[in-house]
Amino acid sequence: MARQSAKSTTHVNATNSQPEATDNANQAVVKVQRVIKKYPNRRLYDTTTSSYITLAEIKHLVMDGHTFAVKDAKSGEDLTRSILLQIILEEESAGAPMFTEAVLANIIRFYGHAMQGYMGSYLESNLQSLMLMQSKMGHQSNNIMSQMQDQMQKQTAQFLTAFGLKP
Repeated sequence: MARQSAKSTTHVNATNSQPEATDNANQAVVKVQRVIKKYPNRRLYDTTTSSYITLAEIKHLVMDGHTFAVKDAKSGEDLTRSILLQIILEEESAGAPMFTEAVLANIIRFYGHAMQGYMGSYLESNLQSLMLMQSKMGHQSNNIMSQMQDQMQKQTAQFLTAFGLKP
């Protein structure tokens, strides 16, 4: 974890492996980041619990909103994104995929495109909006979720069309 000062807290959220900084002159409590070490034998070691864990257990950390980072035990390289992508791959292969082939193909098309930098923030913003709406509504109606999905698909199509990509 990065060095901490009384004015700034830096941490990595499991759902977004980008550093986040919060400035607050009165903030004295520093949130401790859970460190998971990945060894060459592909085993994952949770330094907080002093035990080996599985990808399924890391998924539970994500689901529970824990802050953590996965580091290569030898080099110290940050492997958090790689591990999160592994979890997504396992989930997608488990039977009820979230991403269609068309969605995956469109994401791939953004790599190397001038708008690549904006795609991540666009997806993150839409996912945050969806999660906020979901938490406000609870499980009131599938119809509302369907309407939200339709609206997001329209926005995505407009976004892609605006930059000359096929929706």
